[in-house]
Amino acid sequence: MAKASELKRGMVVEIDGVPHVVKQVEVKSPSSRGGTTLYKTRFNNLKTGQKLDESLKGEDSYKDVDWVRAKVPYSYKDGDNYVFMNSADYTQYLLAAADLAGQAEYLTESLDGVVALLIDDEILGIELPSTVTLEIIETPPALKGSSASARTKTAKLATGLEVQVPEYLALGERIKVHTETGKFASRA
Repeated sequence: MAKASELKRGMVVEIDGVPHVVKQVEVKSPSSRGGTTLYKTRFNNLKTGQKLDESLKGEDSYKDVDWVRAKVPYSYKDGDNYVFMNSADYTQYLLAAADLAGQAEYLTESLDGVVALLIDDEILGIELPSTVTLEIIETPPALKGSSASARTKTAKLATGLEVQVPEYLALGERIKVHTETGKFASRA
């Protein structure tokens, strides 16, 4: 049993018989004496992707879920499904595009660093690496002498994702993008 005070980002617990992953934990300490510390926690349902926000006391507890994290590089897209292959035993896992809401535009063939959450050898979701490298396929021309300015322009990347990048970047350059925020990180 995991107590609310022990919950950490990435943990998987069971709520009403359904596995949920902890996405955020915010600790609220009371200003009055004798007040109980509250833990504002955001969970994501691993079956439906639905968010659940809860205010918990430190003694509240949840049942732990038996789950496995496995490295599963992205292999290819098959219709509406995305195929991942387990590095250890070469098992293939399929995830529908709907299950990857907000994550599909970061996937490129042979992307390493992808981790799958498996329960009873069934894939429930993936965790992307913190940054991915993508190529710029469409952007206005680079401006000379603009490296000192903080102005940005829109760039379309190979996966269809659009991000704001510095003006000095040109067509065909490879950049790193944060998968959590969807923002430009650096040149690759």
